[in-house]
Amino acid sequence: MGTRYWRLFGRRSMMERDVLIEAQGASLVYRDGERAVYAVREVSLRVRPGEFVGIVGPSGSGKSSLLYLLSGLKLPTHGTVRYRGRCYTEASDAERSAMRRERFGFVFQQPYLLGYLTVLENVVVGAPDVRRYRERALWLLEQLGLGDKAHRYPSALSGGERQRACVARALLMEPEVIFADEPTAALDQQTGQHVLDLLEQHRGNGAVVLVTHDPLMLRYCDTVYRLRSGQVEAVESAPAKPLEHASTPPPTP
Repeated sequence: MGTRYWRLFGRRSMMERDVLIEAQGASLVYRDGERAVYAVREVSLRVRPGEFVGIVGPSGSGKSSLLYLLSGLKLPTHGTVRYRGRCYTEASDAERSAMRRERFGFVFQQPYLLGYLTVLENVVVGAPDVRRYRERALWLLEQLGLGDKAHRYPSALSGGERQRACVARALLMEPEVIFADEPTAALDQQTGQHVLDLLEQHRGNGAVVLVTHDPLMLRYCDTVYRLRSGQVEAVESAPAKPLEHASTPPPTP
């Protein structure tokens, strides 16, 4: 990891050490002709280490747009979003890309896997050194019930298995934050709950930001932000839950 990356995103003041991501009055505005359309309007929130954050609301409420702002996939039109105290708008595209690749993990509604790569190859495809991360990838696939499918292609897997492969890929680099955008929407309820169980069990001390339309999935969350028309209309908190680990992971490469 480059020294420049750590110079920008690795230093924190004493007050920032318990905050991974912070949005302050963040808005995302699109233009519809001469009309301004707010996908997100003046949202403020914090994501702390070990926290499971839920973002919920009706269709079109701005859930995914807010996740894109928090992860740096989009930049706010107004307000600020910071990772470890560093404002996204002060970093270059390359620096934000390095942040997402090395410090964030992503699981989306559709299991985006490359059909010409095996499951194992899909898991390690973004790793800086594939050989170094191979052992951890195999361990994660074993823990996620895909150990015997590591060398198969995505076409040979069920929808739930493909989504579990995406979970393994998201966890590979031991990210500080996992962003999950409707990861269970295309799955049956039992499989969807299993996917979230796996995220919770194997994320270590990392935080999870979950976008969902399913209220049953909110039982995993410590804090829930309810959105309507791009704005936070309610914030709900629950006692933090202890994490259970299936087994001790191999040393980090």
